[in-house]
Amino acid sequence: MLDTTIPTMMPARDFENKFYTMTSVLNAFAYNLTKNVEDAKDLYQETAFRAMTNRDKFRMGTNFKAWTFTIMKNIFINNYRKKMKANTIVDSTENMFYLNSGKETISNGGEGNIMMKELSGMIERLDDSIKIPFMMHYRGYKYQEIADHFQLPLGTIKSRIFFARKELKELINKRYDNIGELRNQRKAAI
Repeated sequence: MLDTTIPTMMPARDFENKFYTMTSVLNAFAYNLTKNVEDAKDLYQETAFRAMTNRDKFRMGTNFKAWTFTIMKNIFINNYRKKMKANTIVDSTENMFYLNSGKETISNGGEGNIMMKELSGMIERLDDSIKIPFMMHYRGYKYQEIADHFQLPLGTIKSRIFFARKELKELINKRYDNIGELRNQRKAAI
């Protein structure tokens, strides 16, 4: 009697050969995910390790490329989630005064409030053609969204925002040309 069952597991040598023929495609996919050469190499190596250790889970007749890409994508997603979780800061401070305080403390916010009012006044004096795109960008609109709103080329919007920043910088430098000296004097006095 002939054995007509289809083998479910690919022989190790065939599996390895098939995997190594995918090397360039997998490296390209890894770089596409990470956008970094070193991270892409690490992702490829971890994918190779996982594929080899889980060779018994691959079934003949399954799309090998899709199987390896899924492994790589899942590794990438898991690593990304770990990085995001590691960057999350939980602040258990009961005193809300210290919440969001940085390494430098400011003794009085009055100076900052006055500067913000003056800065707002400087922004108001800008020509509308550069002020409005600048304020939209400041409020979080993307360059393309602003360009679509005004029905202007993307480069024009970027230029207008650049010129608004440049003009504001000049106004600030004229108004506060010695601000660094004043701060240094104040720190020395304290």
